[in-house]
Amino acid sequence: MMLDTFFIWLIEQQLLLSLLLLTIVLLERYCLKALSPSFVYKLVFIIPLAVLLSNLPDSFKPSVSNQISYYLISPDSNYLTEASWEWVYAYSAVAIVLLVYIFKVHMRFVSDLDLSPIDLKESIKGKNITSTFVSPSIKTPMVIGLFNNKLALPIDYDKHFSESSLKLILEHESIHIQRKDNLSNTLFLLLTVLLWFNPIAWLAYGSFRRLQELSCDERVLSNKTFEQHILYSKALVSCTANSPTTLMAYSHYGDKKMILQRLTNIKHIGANSKIAKGGLLLAAACMLSTLAIAKSAPHEESKADHVAPISRVAPVYPKQAVEQGLSGNVVLKFDVTPTGATSNISVVNSTPSGVFDREAKKSLAQWKYSPSEQGYQNVLVQLDFALN
Repeated sequence: MMLDTFFIWLIEQQLLLSLLLLTIVLLERYCLKALSPSFVYKLVFIIPLAVLLSNLPDSFKPSVSNQISYYLISPDSNYLTEASWEWVYAYSAVAIVLLVYIFKVHMRFVSDLDLSPIDLKESIKGKNITSTFVSPSIKTPMVIGLFNNKLALPIDYDKHFSESSLKLILEHESIHIQRKDNLSNTLFLLLTVLLWFNPIAWLAYGSFRRLQELSCDERVLSNKTFEQHILYSKALVSCTANSPTTLMAYSHYGDKKMILQRLTNIKHIGANSKIAKGGLLLAAACMLSTLAIAKSAPHEESKADHVAPISRVAPVYPKQAVEQGLSGNVVLKFDVTPTGATSNISVVNSTPSGVFDREAKKSLAQWKYSPSEQGYQNVLVQLDFALN
């Protein structure tokens, strides 16, 4: 089934995802002065790339030379025990409840907006804002929609913002539209729901949303005067007083704690370290390159002294071994006939003895190699049986 396969895969990714998400949390909380919010915000998008690289099929990964071929065998998802299935069902139930709750909150919010179109001066709303509306149910400007973004303003926005401060706030919203931040929020929120059992995921979601707002502030004020910095800060305080705090994909200005962080960050805009950024980029590049080869099995050597199969059938992980929590390996010796079939298969060594031998030999008998004039003799292969 797709469900149990996904569940097993998700559990396998927890260490990698937890490390990546925790890194984002720590960078957001302690390193923004040295790195800048925009830089850290961009690093968030390394996460899907890192997961992709760590799960590349063997055919896309570089091979490593060795005198013996190695292959990793994991149990088939059909061998989930009854207790494991209970965890799958419990996980799915909580995830579905969270998704339904978020969907209802979102739909209730949208239905209460009661939008009315208005016209703003082009000089105020900027190039990315095409549709503007007012709503009696919101107190701060907000970008709504995932793909076709619209700008919603409080119905009495002209009483709370001067033309100069409104222009700065709308420039902030324009950046959200340009970057498709609502769509990014939706994807990250979906990831958080899928990882609902991991507290680091919820912390990372909060850090992601704060980084999003901080990076917008940074872009808005990158070429502004000191007086505009003050004007923008006052406008932020006004926006924050009534901003929503529910789990929605739409960007909002945050609570009092977040506005304090944003005001503090405004003081340090431009005061970041190129050395710190370069060092972190180098570390990220090293991590990605390591992930690309970390799981590559040393199963091919140079063509001169090694032969690799062109087709292989993975062994069935013995059900008894799964139930007993056993892992191990089997070293096999065999010949390859001129037609590419395997023959004379024998067990050189197995740990634990006799547990995986039968399935290993049965699998190897179905492997195919490239045809050759004389075939190959005394070929060695090790099959490593490891539980997820």
